[in-house]
Amino acid sequence: MAVGGSRERGVVAAASYEARKFGVHSAMPSVIAARKCPQLTFVRPRFEVYKSVSQQIRKIFLSYTDLVEPLSLDEAYLDVTEPLKGPKSATLIAEAIKKEIFEVTGLTASAGVSYCKFLAKVASDMDKPNGIYIIKPQQAIPFLEALPVKKFHGIGKVTAKKMEALGIETGKDLKAFSRKDLVRKFGRAGAHYYRIVRGEDFRPVIPDRVRKSIGAENTFEEDLIDGEQLKEKLLQIVETVWKRALNAGASGKTVTLKIKFHDFKQITRSKTLLNFLKNEQELKEAVFKLFNEEEESFEAIRLMGVSISNLNLADRKTKGQLEIPFQKNIATLKNNRSLRK
Repeated sequence: MAVGGSRERGVVAAASYEARKFGVHSAMPSVIAARKCPQLTFVRPRFEVYKSVSQQIRKIFLSYTDLVEPLSLDEAYLDVTEPLKGPKSATLIAEAIKKEIFEVTGLTASAGVSYCKFLAKVASDMDKPNGIYIIKPQQAIPFLEALPVKKFHGIGKVTAKKMEALGIETGKDLKAFSRKDLVRKFGRAGAHYYRIVRGEDFRPVIPDRVRKSIGAENTFEEDLIDGEQLKEKLLQIVETVWKRALNAGASGKTVTLKIKFHDFKQITRSKTLLNFLKNEQELKEAVFKLFNEEEESFEAIRLMGVSISNLNLADRKTKGQLEIPFQKNIATLKNNRSLRK
């Protein structure tokens, strides 16, 4: 089973564990997912239900600690070094939260418990569904040395392949490289890899992270090539983005246009303005300028998206979202089923 749009035109938003065994994953075009798993059943997303349940779970988190950092709708870091209630044990608190989530929502959750955010996040993926995985300080180095680098949080497929070409397959292999060598090969990220493979992650849990962008996109029912049709669809997306910006009380300086073609190739074009956008008309003009610059080279298009970033939200915070990593007693909790009830 997968949550997503139509079998022909949609994108997988989430996949069940059974579907994942066939190679189905989030952000995969539905048509490709159906090829990998012909018996796959698609269900439409119900965002209002997800949002409601997310708020229920966030309320549970906040009853144990004020230090809750949302990662997504169903994931968050919790620092339970000084809990508001319950025992001063991240493991026992994780168990209590999992139990309360199930009692309130009927959903299972997985949790990772460790002394820093990186290890808690990795741990949260180790015992799914409905499990708890603990990495104690004395276990961190042996655990990381044995861990395949492709399972390191923050190392994607492209970087993992680059590492593999350098003979880096496990944390132990990664640890053999000096900081200077890693920076030379991977840029600033190299310094981060040098630290995390040694179990060093000093980032605090930051409640209510500042939002970085506001956007919207649309996958069309059929591929479009007609310029007027595309502009009409693009205008609708612009209107949606501006409404979301108004609701967030935000504006931005950087405008980005995303276009995905019939063959799933994708381009993005961005423009940073001198001043923050003042109204929908300014956003429209910036987006359509990007669109017009590329229009002559367009093939049939299946998806377009618009986003604004460089937001004037330095003193504003995002509202409720949700998984659980635990540090210094950080935990990461994660819902394990699609919210379909």
